[in-house]
Amino acid sequence: MTDRHVLVGVTGGIAAYKTAMLVSRLVQHGASAQVVMTAAAERFVSLVTFAALSGRAVARDAFDADRFPLGAHITLAEEADVMCVVPASADFLAKAAHGFADDLLSTLVLAADVPILLAPAMNSTMWTKPAVQRNLAQLREDGFHIVDPDEGWLSCRQKGPGRMAEVEVILEHLGQLLTA
Repeated sequence: MTDRHVLVGVTGGIAAYKTAMLVSRLVQHGASAQVVMTAAAERFVSLVTFAALSGRAVARDAFDADRFPLGAHITLAEEADVMCVVPASADFLAKAAHGFADDLLSTLVLAADVPILLAPAMNSTMWTKPAVQRNLAQLREDGFHIVDPDEGWLSCRQKGPGRMAEVEVILEHLGQLLTA
């Protein structure tokens, strides 16, 4: 991963704390990690955490003319070798499956011409809903790479599917996409 640029999207969900570990590991492996956070993600993990771990300012606004005169979605998409969204919430999966672009992260998904890895995480009941499964099927058909969640203890104090895949598994998938 040395000298590779990884665009890391973070959506709202308790699993966002694991993304901090992912960013740290990417940097330890020599990658440059640019974090993009949704407003909901900021309710779970602070911008300061990701800025410190990545060594870069966190991108969160599509309209930041000082940093991105061509538009953040254009500049960040052009810099990336691979993109991942970790965790990918049910809301984000729906946006991506249907081409919505109402924030920087969802706009980047449309602007990026690199492999995109999604690591969903959510409550078991949400994970098994037909709408979520339809969105995942559409995303797979559209060429997205999905790291399915594990079964295990969830923050809602239940056991079941929906627990975000472990950081090492996500790193392995990112490595495969970078060498493909």
